[in-house]
Amino acid sequence: MTTVAAPAGRHFITAWSAVSPYGIDSADYARGLAADDARQAVPVGAADAGDEARLVPGFEVREVLGRTGTRTMDRATGLAVTAVRDLLEGADREERPVPTGTGTALVLGTTLGTAQIQHDFALASFTEAKPYDVPAQYMPNVLMNCPAAASAIRFGLKGPNTTLAGGRPSGLLALGYARRLLAAGRAERVLVGAVEEYSRTRSWIEHHTRGADETPGPLGEGCALLLVEPGPDLTDGRRALAELLAVDVRADVDDDIAATAGACVRDALATAGVDPADVWAAVGGGLTGAYGRAENELLTGLFGAEATARVPVHERIGDTAAASTAFQVAALLAVAHRDPDAHGRAAVVTSTDRDGIVACAVLRLVGEPS
Repeated sequence: MTTVAAPAGRHFITAWSAVSPYGIDSADYARGLAADDARQAVPVGAADAGDEARLVPGFEVREVLGRTGTRTMDRATGLAVTAVRDLLEGADREERPVPTGTGTALVLGTTLGTAQIQHDFALASFTEAKPYDVPAQYMPNVLMNCPAAASAIRFGLKGPNTTLAGGRPSGLLALGYARRLLAAGRAERVLVGAVEEYSRTRSWIEHHTRGADETPGPLGEGCALLLVEPGPDLTDGRRALAELLAVDVRADVDDDIAATAGACVRDALATAGVDPADVWAAVGGGLTGAYGRAENELLTGLFGAEATARVPVHERIGDTAAASTAFQVAALLAVAHRDPDAHGRAAVVTSTDRDGIVACAVLRLVGEPS
């Protein structure tokens, strides 16, 4: 099965933000990657003995976002709202504000929203006094679209508001969806990305769904966002950072992940009109085990070890699950910004999931390096 998104018109990434284990500011993420700094994994006392995580340092929702409207805000929602705030405020500081209102859409990828709140809410229905005295104030947080909805309400984003639950490739699925919104005239610009929180419940789920051949590592968390706009004549004076050339998503229905991933990447390159020799960086999804090995071998075989090593992500910030591809793109933009050799070159971002979903995006780095 394949869904190749190649809508008419050109689409550009013009801004990005990241709330990461390096800090709540995008500049923290860029500096951490530049400094070759792997975040220290910290013990978190989760369900599995010895569990460690790479957390957003000092992130307390009410301290970061204030007390208004945050009394029942869960961690995933807080991370997403903070990333949206960072992107919008960053554009304001550069005197190129991002218009809100009906022309601005938000597309957010996730695994299932906040696993911890869902667990706690369900547990209360069995353990609290009848008639099932669940904490009703947390009911909105149980829904996986809570982070996207809360972000839109807080910042007046009145365009289409969409949440996609697609596992590790969620960020790339969201990019493809954003392109379709723009091509159909449903939005003038799209904030697109993905969010993942760390919690005891997520740790338990990860521990019990991880394949026997996978290598466990610290879990990460955070939210990364991109601003995608049509071009080439960009509105509001924003400078393009990268052009989104192709997004290809497919499912491995033949139990041959190497063949499925190979077809996905090669078809995306063909759609983009990019030769493998022109690819400056290839950023893999970070999954270990057989699926991860197949993905890494494919990227190394097509683009070479130098290209696959240019943009480190997962070893720095941990396993961010559904947010991983959004962090991959943000890291690509941050690293390319400081490397003159990246200007005008193509880049590939890929991801595989344990359920057999494979995704690939091809971009051309068009922003002027610093």
